[in-house]
Amino acid sequence: MFKKEERFEVIYKDGSELKSEGVRQILVDRETGVNYLCWKSGYGAGITPLLDSDGSIVITEYFDTED
Repeated sequence: MFKKEERFEVIYKDGSELKSEGVRQILVDRETGVNYLCWKSGYGAGITPLLDSDGSIVITEYFDTED
């Protein structure tokens, strides 16, 4: 039986679910390379593409090493 590949990879995590500032994560979409900023606090959450200083979407070249 083959293992299903996860599409998103958490590359950064900060904060705590026990504190009011919540948890911030940066996720990378392994298929497109697009980086997303995710924030979760209590019952609320948000997600948005991560932007650089020019306002362009941050894209990471993802290389799968399992070939």
